[in-house]
Amino acid sequence: MSKQRTEIGIGILGGGYMGKAHAVAMSAVGAVFDTALRPRLEMVCASSAESAERYRAAYGFNRATDDWRTLIEDPKVEAIVIATPQATHRAVAEAAFSLGKPVFCEKPLGASIEDSAAMAAAAEASGVVNMVGFNYIRTPASQYARKLIAEGAIGDITWFRGEHTEDFMADPDESATWRTTGMANGTMGDLAPHMINAALALLGPITRVMGEVETVHKTRPGGDVSNDDHAQMMCRFENGAMGQMYFSRIATGRKMGYAYEITGTKGAIRFDQEDQNALWLYLRDGPAATQGFTKILTGPAHPDYEPFCQGPGHGTGYQDQIIIEARDFLAAIEQGKSLWPTFRDGHEVNRIVAAVLASAKDQTWKHINAF
Repeated sequence: MSKQRTEIGIGILGGGYMGKAHAVAMSAVGAVFDTALRPRLEMVCASSAESAERYRAAYGFNRATDDWRTLIEDPKVEAIVIATPQATHRAVAEAAFSLGKPVFCEKPLGASIEDSAAMAAAAEASGVVNMVGFNYIRTPASQYARKLIAEGAIGDITWFRGEHTEDFMADPDESATWRTTGMANGTMGDLAPHMINAALALLGPITRVMGEVETVHKTRPGGDVSNDDHAQMMCRFENGAMGQMYFSRIATGRKMGYAYEITGTKGAIRFDQEDQNALWLYLRDGPAATQGFTKILTGPAHPDYEPFCQGPGHGTGYQDQIIIEARDFLAAIEQGKSLWPTFRDGHEVNRIVAAVLASAKDQTWKHINAF
C-alpha cells in the first residue's frame, strides 16, 4: 500500500549559510526519507527585497519578502524555519506560535537567557510543535554512540571530555566583524552550545559548572572585540560523571573540532567531527592481546545512514545532518508532538552557557537548578 503524501508550505527566514542549508534540506527530505509530509518551498524572507528575490530564484521558493511578518502571517506558509541572527528569534517565534504554526529555530535559541526562557514558555503555552537546530549530534556515528551508552555497552559513565574548536578567528589580523561584537556571537554563544547539547544528549543533565572565559585578541583591524575567543569548563553530571569541555574560535589548525571522549566502566568511545563517518570504540572484554580501540566505519547498520547511501564507509556529510533535522521536524508536525531537541532543550543549553559565564565572573562553581 502506497504512503499517503500531503504538501506542507514552508517559510524560511534567512537565505544565507543556514537558510540555504534548510532550503536544500526541505527540497530533498521527501525523496531521502519518503516522508508523508512533502515540503513546498512557499516563501523566503531576507533583509532586503533584492536579496530575498535572489534567494527565491536560487532555491526554488514560490515567493519572497523582506518583511518577516508577511511570511509568518501568510496562510500558505504552514511551518516556519528561523535561520536569522539570534536577536530576531524571539519576536518571530512568538508571532508564529500565536498563529499555531510549528517553528524550527537555529541555535542558539534567542540572543539572551531571557529570550530563550520566553521562547520556551511561549512554545509550551501554545502546544505547537517546536524544535531547535543542533545538527551535529545527528550524524550516524553520534546517534550510534548515544545508542551504545543507553544500552550500557560501555558500562557506567565516569568521565566526559568534549570540545568545539575552530580557527576562523585564529589570525589576529583578521578584521573585526559582527562575530566579534556581543556575547551572543562569541565562542560561548556560538560554538559552545553544540558541544553542551552533545554532552546533555550523551550523558544527561549537568548539575554544576565552573568556567573560565577569555578574549585573547582584544582588538582587531576595524575595531575592538567585545566577546570571547575561547573558554573552558569543568562540570558534574547528574549521573555522577566528571566532565571537561573546551571551546575556541582561535584553535589554530582545527576546522570542525566537534569532538568527545567518553569513559565507562566497561569501555570507552571517541569521536571527532573532522572524521564524522567513524566512531572509535573500546570494550574491556576479550583477551588482552586484542584489546584496543576499534575504528567503526558508519554504514547502513547505523542510524539514519541507509536512506542516503547503501555502501558502508561511503559516508554522509554536513548537509545530510540538516536533512535528518528536516525529517524529524516534519515527523513532529505529522504526529502533533514535539521531538527532541525542543525549545526547552535549547533553553537548557543556554542556562548552562549563562552559568559558565557567571562562574567565570565570580570564579566559583555554579549549580544548575532544575528548570
